[in-house]
Amino acid sequence: MADRNALLMAGSGMLSEPAARLVAQGWRVVLPCRRYHPIPVTETETTGKAIWTRADWDRPVELAATVRAALTGPAELLVSWLHESYRRSVLTAVEPMLAPGAPVVEVRPLAELAHGIAEPEPLLGDHPTQQVLFGEVSERDTARALGSREVIDAVLAAVERALLGKPSSLHQVGGRRPAHRY
Repeated sequence: MADRNALLMAGSGMLSEPAARLVAQGWRVVLPCRRYHPIPVTETETTGKAIWTRADWDRPVELAATVRAALTGPAELLVSWLHESYRRSVLTAVEPMLAPGAPVVEVRPLAELAHGIAEPEPLLGDHPTQQVLFGEVSERDTARALGSREVIDAVLAAVERALLGKPSSLHQVGGRRPAHRY
């Protein structure tokens, strides 16, 4: 299965656990990132591989060329956790490298969305997209900040849904920080 390509785009280490799981399943995972962040491989029979490439998010054409060189074929999965200011240009630049109908997982903070948006549209509409929106506070206790474990678990669940071929859907973990009235 090492010929299956996945493209995971995020900041240093933000998607390291999903990347490690895909590598353990035999995927070739291309990880554009500003800084090198190695993915530890603990299983001795792993047939997958993690490939780091340098990412300069504000140069999407150059980034896409670097990604294209690292892929061995069309990407069959895209997981994206990009700042809103780079999201549109970077995803548009790498979309031609996706296999037709390849699933996409988009991870975005609620804080980057305007209040009142009920359901944001996936950027790559020709691909089934699992959207993960994460807030600032836990759903269980609004006095507690949302933990990284909660976000990563939501991303892992979205990747699983994507690989199972589920239709596009939106999943929110956590909520917005409550407004204080003074």
